[in-house]
Amino acid sequence: MAVVLPAEPAPVRLMNTIWADRDGVHDALVDRTDLLTVLRATGYPVADVTGRHVGEARRLRDALRRLAAAATRDERLRAATALDEPEAIDAVNAVMTVAPEREVLTRTPDGWELRAEPTDSPDTALAHLARAGARLLATGDPPLRACYAPGCVLYFTADHPRREWCSVACGNRARAARHYRRHRDMA
Repeated sequence: MAVVLPAEPAPVRLMNTIWADRDGVHDALVDRTDLLTVLRATGYPVADVTGRHVGEARRLRDALRRLAAAATRDERLRAATALDEPEAIDAVNAVMTVAPEREVLTRTPDGWELRAEPTDSPDTALAHLARAGARLLATGDPPLRACYAPGCVLYFTADHPRREWCSVACGNRARAARHYRRHRDMA
C-alpha cells in the first residue's frame, strides 16, 4: 500500500486511506500489514499490531473523515462515512484518552519543533494520531480542505490560500472537466 499525499500531516494521511480512482472508492486500511504501513509512514515505529488495532484505526479514520467533512462543509457522497458527528467526536475522544501525550522538542533547519514522541505502542500511536487530528480540526492551522476534483475523495491541508485540489493530477482533471463542460454546453 502506498501512502497517498505523503507530505500531508499524519492524521490527514490516515484519513486518506480512503481513496478513489476510475474503478471506485478503495479502502487501503484493511489488515494488519496496511496499518503497520500507515503507522510507520506517519512516524510511529510500531513492531506489530492486532486485529483490534486495525478496527480502532479504521474507526478513528472514519471519525476524522466525518469531522473533516463537517469542518470543510464537504457534502461529497463518495467521501462520506457511516458515523454521525456526535459518534465521530466520541470516537476521537475515546482514542485520545488511551495514552498520555508525550512530546519532545527537536531542532529543525527552520528552528524548533515540538512533536509527539515516536512510540512502538500501537495504542499510543493511535492516540497521538487522534490528538493531532483533533488539534488540526480545532485550530484550523494549517487549513483543512476537501478536494472537489471529479471522483476524488481526499482531504489536504492548504499550504497556499488559492490551493483548490489535493494534487496536480486532480487540478488537471478538474480543469479538463470544466473545459469539456463548457464546450459541450456551447454545442
